[in-house]
Amino acid sequence: MQVRIEWVYKKKKGPSVTFFSEEMKAQAALLVAEDLEKTGRVKEIQFIDGDHQTWSVKEMKKFIEGIQTEPHDAVIYFDGGYDIGNHQAGLGAVIYYQQNHKTYRLRTNAGVDEMESNNEAEYAALHFALRELEQLGVQHQEVTIKGDSQVVINQLKDEWPVMEEGLSKWADRVENHMKMIGVRPSYELISRKQNKEADRLASQALEKVEVRSTKEIEN
Repeated sequence: MQVRIEWVYKKKKGPSVTFFSEEMKAQAALLVAEDLEKTGRVKEIQFIDGDHQTWSVKEMKKFIEGIQTEPHDAVIYFDGGYDIGNHQAGLGAVIYYQQNHKTYRLRTNAGVDEMESNNEAEYAALHFALRELEQLGVQHQEVTIKGDSQVVINQLKDEWPVMEEGLSKWADRVENHMKMIGVRPSYELISRKQNKEADRLASQALEKVEVRSTKEIEN
């Protein structure tokens, strides 16, 4: 979870001053807040999350302790491959996440029929990744979503209009699934090279090669 710190600086004489930090991970923000408290100059301190909810230091400590045993800080890479000849698509998803102070990577793919375009395949790949995220147990968290599809990323960021009815249905499906599991997305458009893991998985799905593996990643 990304948060901002709000703290009120106090001095023996004179007015108090309120400061705000830039957004940072909750774990880092808690360390900064605890360090600020040691100065003896903090009159009040709290955290503000992406939904503008406020957290006390005590509440933030409890939250961070609670999520350590659950998957969190997830990053999704997705890619869809499309065979125009038979209207089949290959879906590739890579999910990095933290759990018990370790980093894991889930790699998985799937093949689907009756796709109408490459853009539909890209949307289907993201929806597939969200279903995998749900199975991991990631809920009510901020999630970073990375893909090389300008159409999907820019449409979901509301920077491009969704003109095609088929894509509009897929966009609704994706956004509704996020709402259902409480995911707050942060989208990032990346290059095809940066998305090579998901791209490879999508290609393997088109070749009828099924992949599913989870591996601990050394930090």
